Amino acid sequence: MRECAAHQDERALKRAAPFVRHQLAVIGGGIVGLATAYKLLARFPKVRILVLEKEKEWAFHQTGHNSGVIHSGIYYKPGSLKARLSQSGGRELIGFCREQGIPYEICGKVIVATSAEELPRLQSLYQRGTENGLAVELLDPRQLKEIEPHCAGIAAIRVPEAGIVSYKQVAARLVALMQERGVELRLDSQVRGLRATTDSVHLQTDSREYETEFVVNCGGLQSDRIAVLMGLNPPARIVPFRGEYYNLVPERSGLVKSLIYPVPDPAFPFLGVHFTRMINGEIHAGPNAVLSLKREGYSKTSFDLRDFGEVMRYRGFWKLAARHWKMGGAEYMRSFSKKLFTRSLQKLIPEICEADLVPSVPGIRAQALDPNGKLVDDFMILDGPRSMHVCNAPSPAATASLSIGQYLSEAVAVRYAPDGA
Repeated sequence: MRECAAHQDERALKRAAPFVRHQLAVIGGGIVGLATAYKLLARFPKVRILVLEKEKEWAFHQTGHNSGVIHSGIYYKPGSLKARLSQSGGRELIGFCREQGIPYEICGKVIVATSAEELPRLQSLYQRGTENGLAVELLDPRQLKEIEPHCAGIAAIRVPEAGIVSYKQVAARLVALMQERGVELRLDSQVRGLRATTDSVHLQTDSREYETEFVVNCGGLQSDRIAVLMGLNPPARIVPFRGEYYNLVPERSGLVKSLIYPVPDPAFPFLGVHFTRMINGEIHAGPNAVLSLKREGYSKTSFDLRDFGEVMRYRGFWKLAARHWKMGGAEYMRSFSKKLFTRSLQKLIPEICEADLVPSVPGIRAQALDPNGKLVDDFMILDGPRSMHVCNAPSPAATASLSIGQYLSEAVAVRYAPDGA
């Protein structure tokens, strides 16, 4: 009789509370979403927090395909959110790694000019570095050779603050720390629907419905679509770019000592092909940046009709293509020609040959593009009904993740005060 009564009480409870209830929910289990949940937990230690990730493992997409650079913030406009959060985030990330025993290295990097026409841009970049408070140093060819003996250049900037880490390891530690403190972390839980009421938000996944009081959307490649589910009309949409990489064969890894970057072209949003010594000792070479025909497609043949159709119907993409068709064409040619890819790398290290390169795992960059064809340069965070939406968080989002999480937790606290917090 007691057992039957217990079952009756359980059924009555389910009828009375049909939804799984929380106070705060984070959508997205990449490093930005996990760092945000971690910071929300620190600010609101008594609340029930939920993290939903649609994949079967944490940090699967952009975080899991990241080359692991701890960025210094040299490229970003002084005073911008990117500049502020990348520098504070880098410092906090290093402290977190020390505290948690995660391997990292502050190896520094060089940004190298290989032609006279790049020298004014190099000087401007040096000035930006000093304005951002970095200990940058101008190098002549002899000084460059002392740091990177195999690198060719007529001038360079040394950025000592840059480093390397495995962001997958950082994400795994964030998950473990939150599990220890009772955060509910759910994999294989894609959000299909969002509905805000006067006092809550309902999140519908394939398996169940959750009810929470406030939502933070850190959905990365799907962030704009999640914002639309909440009824927003984001001022920019995600256009996916695939970054294609090679690795140096192990016997040639000595050609690169740290991080070697070209002088970026300010007319183009990407940094150009470069060399990255990763925390596991591999030397990453790339990326080549091409439009991906699938938001989460990691091969040249990956295709999704919905993703492709949205890009083709978006006037912002066609305006971007009209301005950069020559560079875009060159990227596609290099995508299908190892010889051309090798030539681009030889500008920095002339000794490189095709036999030194083996294909590596590509990555996808979620880049917000506005209707005028302008790539959104800074982080973009939108307010919604009982929600906030991170709709653009490109590099250096991994470096800045803990600072982004802190920034979002402070913004949430302005709009929302959970009971018992």
